[in-house]
Amino acid sequence: MPPLIAFAGALGGLAVVRWAYRTAVRVNRELEEARSARLAEASRPGDIPTLRRDPNTGAYRPG
Repeated sequence: MPPLIAFAGALGGLAVVRWAYRTAVRVNRELEEARSARLAEASRPGDIPTLRRDPNTGAYRPG
């Protein structure tokens, strides 16, 4: 009987490790997709204003 309990415990432990690994892979994939989407949004040329110097006043203004 004890070998059967040890075998069942080993199978249970393996199942927990497998579940934890799959969850970690899924979470990392979702985080990477979110990071890529955030970078894609920030890199649109019209979204980030650039500053240009006004030749008359010398002040920097969005342009």
